Amino acid sequence: MNLEEKYISLRKGSVQLALQTAQQKNAVLESVAQALDKNRSEILKANEQDIQTARTNGTKESLIDRLMLDDKRIDGIISSLRIVIAQTDPVGEEVAGWKTPNGLTIRQVRVPLGVMAIIYESRPNVTVDAFCLAYKSGNAILLRGSSSAYNSNKAIVKIIKDALAAADGGVPEAIELVDVKEHDHSDVDAILTAVGKIDVVLPRGGKKLIQSVVQNARVPVIETGSGVCHLYIDESANLEMAVNIAENAKIQRPSVCNAIECILANRLIAPQFLPILAKRFAGRVKFHADKEAYEILKSTGLQENTLVPATEEDYGNEYLDYECLVKVVADVNEAIEYINAHNTKHSESIITESRANAKLFQAKIDASCVYVNASTRFTDGGEFGFGAELGISTQKLHARGPMGIKALTTTKYLIDGEGQIR
Repeated sequence: MNLEEKYISLRKGSVQLALQTAQQKNAVLESVAQALDKNRSEILKANEQDIQTARTNGTKESLIDRLMLDDKRIDGIISSLRIVIAQTDPVGEEVAGWKTPNGLTIRQVRVPLGVMAIIYESRPNVTVDAFCLAYKSGNAILLRGSSSAYNSNKAIVKIIKDALAAADGGVPEAIELVDVKEHDHSDVDAILTAVGKIDVVLPRGGKKLIQSVVQNARVPVIETGSGVCHLYIDESANLEMAVNIAENAKIQRPSVCNAIECILANRLIAPQFLPILAKRFAGRVKFHADKEAYEILKSTGLQENTLVPATEEDYGNEYLDYECLVKVVADVNEAIEYINAHNTKHSESIITESRANAKLFQAKIDASCVYVNASTRFTDGGEFGFGAELGISTQKLHARGPMGIKALTTTKYLIDGEGQIR
């Protein structure tokens, strides 16, 4: 099936989905959840092919972690799907309603976006997340994953489509997967220019992918951001809390977009905090340190392979690995200025005992999620109670932050009259 045929099929699916009730969609999604559970061995077998290929190609283990599936992660995928099933269907929700002086009744209601496309890298769990959110919100979806995860995605989509075909009221035309060829991105160009066939496209991946989509798309784009996230340690911070949060936000899963890439330390506490940080990280993270931070960290006896002077390329860099920029700043205002100049408007955090500094930080930082005394790792659809997510929107129009079901709807006005003319 070529792209043009997929567009036609998806449009047909979107029309069918728009007429389904929440009960119908939930029953079908439960059938999909059961099918994924029953056929997990097929998914794991396909995923193992992708992992072996990635290792043969010399892919970093931190990136292989994004690609990898196991029983625990499949359990998580199914759990997220069932959380989506349990959520209120936004389609048909009346956002506002009023009556005009001439007697017209006007209602603003939520409706699906229509036909969506998502272009994403690795992470085959996104395949299920994107599908279930789109289906529940009444949208058909075109999936364009990476060649590195193609076997995994193909197996998952086949299971989903078979389940949709077998389920009473299922709409198998609601999902299509692009046949990806390595090093060939002509299909991406075609999707980005499919005006009238694709209603909205979402890029989910690294900075290069996102910029390419934003710059070349002729169809509407919901921009999801790469994650250059910062952690600022204020002068009043509880240092034990600070190092615990830094460890979680950097080391737990360094390849994800909500992991921190830069730690800023207030000059007044840097001599105390940075040695604690070096001891806790214990050679697990390579520090790219500015001049002031370098001198402090060097005195702790760090090995040369875990401490290097920062260069211009490190400022605003997304490492996606066990590496981190460390910089000393004068105060909260300098931290805010630096973050706003180098972040991707994803997630930022301050560790402080000062209510005034916390309020200032949250008010002035330009990002979709701004934390006080918490890890940036919570920027996630599941952690926000959305179940799955389609991505973290870093734009300011329509949707911002983790994108759940409501973010995949728009509104239209329904006007009822009794013969009124103007």
